[in-house]
Amino acid sequence: MSTQATTVTSTGSSTRAALSTRVPVFNMSVGALISRAILLFIVIIWTVPTFGLLISSFRNPDALSTSGWWTALSTSQDNIQGRTATAADQVETDDGYVISGAVLDDNSSEQVVSFGGGFLPGEITDYQPGTPVELEDGTSFTLNADGTYAYTSAEPFELERGNRFFFVVSRPPTFSLDNYTEVLQAAGFGQSFINTVTVAVPSTIIPIAIAAFAAYAFSWMEFPGRRIMFYIVVGLIVVPLQMALIPLIRIYNSVGIAQTYPGIWLAHTGFGLPLAIFLLRNYIGGLPRELIESAKIDGASHFQTFIRLVLPLSVPALAAFAIFQFLWVWNDLLVALVFLGKLPDQIVMTARIRELIGSRGEDWEILTSSAFISIAVPLLVFFSLQRYFVRGLLAGSVKGG
Repeated sequence: MSTQATTVTSTGSSTRAALSTRVPVFNMSVGALISRAILLFIVIIWTVPTFGLLISSFRNPDALSTSGWWTALSTSQDNIQGRTATAADQVETDDGYVISGAVLDDNSSEQVVSFGGGFLPGEITDYQPGTPVELEDGTSFTLNADGTYAYTSAEPFELERGNRFFFVVSRPPTFSLDNYTEVLQAAGFGQSFINTVTVAVPSTIIPIAIAAFAAYAFSWMEFPGRRIMFYIVVGLIVVPLQMALIPLIRIYNSVGIAQTYPGIWLAHTGFGLPLAIFLLRNYIGGLPRELIESAKIDGASHFQTFIRLVLPLSVPALAAFAIFQFLWVWNDLLVALVFLGKLPDQIVMTARIRELIGSRGEDWEILTSSAFISIAVPLLVFFSLQRYFVRGLLAGSVKGG
């Protein structure tokens, strides 16, 4: 009995142990599945609008104004108003007098689906292309699929203004580079691109250099008020930059750097330093203390420790902030308008794009192509540094003060 009980007990223990090992595996699989589903959903939410913007950038203005980007791969239809020519354009033939013309462009891929209404009896969908429509006054009107029409009469026309009619056209999916050509050929766009690079590169390097030194000091140097000063820096992250615009303009005017590149470099540096110091301090403070202490034992100064040891190990954090700062400066409009002028050698690309769409937004369709032109460089920067991005953000994030 004892042997059997022992066997049963050991068997039960083995079964419970097996179940206890399987359940976490099953739970982890479900959790991983849910996490991946959520991640996929977030990726789709962020990718779909960008994909739609890309498709829209290759569509013509008429297609953009009449249908959404999701219909770009299907044939769309639109109701259009047409008007015949006047009596001055009539031609006498053996069959009478004819007014002819076209309501579609010669190189258009559109086709007439139906017509009617206006001076014609019936509705816009009543007549098929090529069908002659006999009118009560003895005239006849025919609209062909390619948009050409013939308005015939046995007596001379006396039209001072053409007769109006309506028709339905089908537009096959067409894509072109016209929007990109319009943006790239716009006067001053190339110079504005160079101006944006001139603003973005120093405005990214300068705050990184300053913040790296400050982050090392907050992490590994002992001085009075260190913790309070760091709290003040963190608090500055939530201060709106708009509060500093007028005071900075007054200071710049007094020292003579208003409407200059050094002025906007310093402005972007000041606005970006709090976040930079916070990110870099968390990373540098998370480095092993043994490394810093061994450098001190070897007689290295703080500057030597920072340059030779801390800085090479902090490349992921530096790259992570470089992405943040570069994207913010590259896409900035407000600070550029306030601290730079609108001269050709100063206006940045975001301000130039705003001018391209017109004062009333009449050329809004080029926003799609100009948006992708403007994000070409940020995408290059991001994909070049993305391997450091997550590592630089997460490293040291759980380290205490």
